[in-house]
Parts: sequence; structure tokens; C-alpha cells
Amino acid sequence: MPRIPRRPSEEARRGAYKPPGVDAARSRRRREDRLLALRRRNRDAGLFKCRRDEPPLVPATVGAPSEAAAPAADGTPPPPPPPSDPSPPQPAPPGVDSPRTAADSELDGLSELVEKVWSDDTSTQLEATVQFRKLLSDGKNSTMIKIIRADVLPRFAEFLSRHGLPQLQMEAAWVLTNIAASDYTMLVAECGAVPKLVDLLASPNASIRHQATWALGNIAADMPSCRETVLDHGAVTPLLAQFKEDMKVSVLRTATWALSNLCFGKLPEEVQVKPILEIISLLIHSADEKILADACWTLYYICAGVEAGVQDVLDAGVCPQLVKLLMHASANILLPVITSLARISAGDDTQVQIIVENGVLPCLAQLLARNYPKVIKKQACLIVSNIAAGSKDNIQAVIDADVMNHVIVLLKTSETDIQKEAAWAISNAASGGSSDQIQYLVSRGCLEPLCNVLKHQDVDLVYTCLEGLQNILEEGEIGKQGKESATNPYAQFMLENGGLDNLEDLQDFDNDAVYRLAMKLLESYWDEEVSDDEATLPAPEDAPAEPVVAVPEDAAQPPVLAPTADGTE
Repeated sequence: MPRIPRRPSEEARRGAYKPPGVDAARSRRRREDRLLALRRRNRDAGLFKCRRDEPPLVPATVGAPSEAAAPAADGTPPPPPPPSDPSPPQPAPPGVDSPRTAADSELDGLSELVEKVWSDDTSTQLEATVQFRKLLSDGKNSTMIKIIRADVLPRFAEFLSRHGLPQLQMEAAWVLTNIAASDYTMLVAECGAVPKLVDLLASPNASIRHQATWALGNIAADMPSCRETVLDHGAVTPLLAQFKEDMKVSVLRTATWALSNLCFGKLPEEVQVKPILEIISLLIHSADEKILADACWTLYYICAGVEAGVQDVLDAGVCPQLVKLLMHASANILLPVITSLARISAGDDTQVQIIVENGVLPCLAQLLARNYPKVIKKQACLIVSNIAAGSKDNIQAVIDADVMNHVIVLLKTSETDIQKEAAWAISNAASGGSSDQIQYLVSRGCLEPLCNVLKHQDVDLVYTCLEGLQNILEEGEIGKQGKESATNPYAQFMLENGGLDNLEDLQDFDNDAVYRLAMKLLESYWDEEVSDDEATLPAPEDAPAEPVVAVPEDAAQPPVLAPTADGTE
């Protein structure tokens, strides 16, 4: 099974390896993809939860300058785009009391606001909800806790159903959006707000639809149970209905971001992937980097979280554009793009062939040759190793694109994480390559760094490396045929450059398969060296003396081999 980014058990992970040419069940191995965890930890960059801050602004349409905020015709405030997180307030100097803010003063009268929220007068309800929204805009956790303890969340959820009072709906949705952006998202999911927010996606008021989208995106971003709650209430279909040609950029950003959060993880079977991909296949052509990044992350989530997701993505026709985006200038775009392609490269041979035919290898050669972040180069090497785990034609395509030269350089000079991925690529190519392909790899200097890989503790990596070295050594044996007393040049190189020492150290490796293959290589190619070493060991002091046999001077001497044309004896 191919190497894929997933969260498997140890047994399942080990089953995800397929070194070519030896065992078809151990091909493109893939460990747990850490990028999802990285993205979840990066909330401060606005990738997941987003707070709505004061004052709201109306985003510009595509190609138009930003305009000042203006209320809708019915008086509801306009929806802003998901903002970047505000700078934290600077602490007061030691010994100086921080000045009291208006929010601090209003918190003193919190009980009065609670009474107003629970009143029967709609004007009073709206006034109190606005005040709560302003209190939450300061972003203080202490403020959030006091409001939550006031037990007003169910009341705000109730206000979402006041269809005759769009301004009250808007303010209530705004309050719940900011609470859902905190560590207390579960309380919003459990207060009955989710089905009402889903209903608001069909509101005739564009500002309310936008705010509901934002709130649902925050809820879905928190944890799997919250996301499942949103999905269980059928949010996907009305969310897809938000994507229209005349959407403002900020609204499109919010909708794409929310859709990405909903697709994070395993999607239930009842969710139809095709309509999502129809929207995403258009969004990956966007000129807006935020839209583009979230659209590409959505593709990766579908590949990883849906059965047959890779084929669904390929059927949507997105592969040519994904390959083209490998040349995008922004690393924020490159990361989801190359991660999506890495997941596709872990598919079956037909799926891998599609990305090869769309020109992924020349793009990878450029990425590997330039100064990109480590995670980008790791994913690039992963794609190369998955392609090289296929047929000899695929290995030749990697060679023809001049990718292996860069991979070998990375194996020699890069950090350990990148070296391991590069080692997988070269080991796969050496394990399944033809005679000419192996000679090419050796001529580019792959043998010494491959020997150094034997020092790693990764069982699958070491085993695959041994398989690659076995294939190289076999090729050396073929090359010396017909030459009397010729040596295997590759075995000799390993002997002279410490490779044999690394191989011998594997006799203590805590894995039977690695031990057996290492012993097989030692006995097959260096048995004479071992015998010679044993012969030169000093005899124990208490060992009996060897008898001295006199040899006549005219006795026959061992023949001296004349050197051959290539310099060997």
C-alpha cells in the first residue's frame, strides 16, 4: 500500500510501506502527516478560528478598492472579513495600575445586562446584546468567562430564530461567533445554536448569512465532536449555496475557510464530495492567496479523509492546476499544494501516472534546487520516493527530469528529516531500478550517503536501504563477470568508505528482517574479508604452538596473477 499521510496505528503504519522489486505490499510508506497538527496549532495566523473585532468593515469586491462600512438597508451592520488577530495589549509598567477600560466598567453592571437580555422588550434585548458584543471585542479571557457564567448563551441562541428582527439575529450571531473563537466553543455547540446558524445560511440578509458562516466555521474548527455536530445538521449544502459569482472577496474568503474546516478529518458517507469539488476546482484558480490556500487544504482533506478521495479529486480535473501552483511564489500556497500532491502520489500506479504526465517532476526539480522551507523539501522528496517506488519507467522519468541529482545532494548535506526522505527516494530507485539506472545513481555519488543511512533506527528505512544496496551490489557482481579475479567495485567502495562497518553494526539491530538481510549481504560479498580478519587474529597465549613444516626451496610457489587490462589481478 502506498505511503500516505494518515494517523494509523503502529501496525497499520508498518503496512503502509512497499519497497519496489521486493514486496508489493510494502511500497510507498507514509508516516503520520504532521501538517494537520501544525495547521491546527497555527490559529493565531487566522487559519482556523477567527474573532470578529470592532469596527466592522465592508470588504472590497474583486478588483475594487476597499469601501467604508455601510449598514444594510434594514439597518443590520455589514459583515467584515475574518480579521487577523489583534495585537495583544501592552502590559503596564511595574508599579503602575492599568487604566480601566469602558469594558471593565460595563462588567461591573453585568447583572443589569443579563436582566435586559432576558427582558420581553425587543429594543432592550437588542441594546443588551450589542453591549455584550462590545464587551467580547476586547478579547480578554476573563471577560469571556464572566459572560459564560452569566448563562446567557441559550438566550443568544434563541435570538437567532427571531426572523422578524434581523438586527437582533445579527448581533446574537456575532456574539456567538466570538465565543466560538475562544476555548469555550463546545458551549456554543451545546447551547442549541448550531441548527439555527445553519438555518441562517438561507437568510435573505447577506450580512446574516456571512456571520452565520463565520460562526459555523469557528465551531467546526474546534474539535471533531463540534465539527460532527455542524455536519450532522446538514451545513454543507447551504454553505455551498453561498458561493456565487458576485460574492465579495471577504465573503468568499470566509466561506472557503469555513468549508475547509468542515472537510478537516473524515467526512461522513452522507456528505457528497462531488459538489464540494466542483466549487473547489474553481477556487484553486483564485488570485487571492487566502482563498487559494484554504481551497488547496480542502483538496488535501478530501484526499485524506474520504474513501476513494484521491480518485474523486483527480476526476474533478484539478491536477494540472495543482502542478502549476507548485511554482507559486508563496510558501503558504506551496504547502497545501505539495501536501495534496504527496497524498495523490501515495495512490495506485494509475493515479501516480497522472501527476507524472502533468509534469510534476520538472517542478519538483526546481523546488529541490532552491531555498525553500524544510517541510516543502520533505514533501517534495516524499513525492519523488513514491514515484520511484513504481515501475522502471517511473524511475527513468525521475532521472530524466534531473531530480535525482538534487535528491542525492540533499541526502549528503541536509538536515536529518530531509535526509531520511531523500534516502527513501534513492533506496526505492535503487531497489527497483534497471542496470543502467543503478549505474547512473552510483555515478552520481549515492553509495556513500546510502551507507550512512544504515546508522538510522527507522526499521523500514534501513530495510529499504539494504534492499537498494543489495541491488547495487548485485549489479557490481554482474559487472565483474568474465574478469578473472576481478573484485566487485561497489563492495570494495563500501569496504574502503566505512559502509562495511555500518553493515556489520546491523548484526546487533533489534529487527530480525534487517539482521537477516544484513547477514546475507555480509556473507555474499565480504565473506573473504571476514575470513581474513579471523586469520589475522592473534592466537591465545595458552594455545598450542603450530608445528613448523620445512619446505624445500624448489617446491612449487603459488602463481602470481598478471594484471588484466582494467588493472585488476
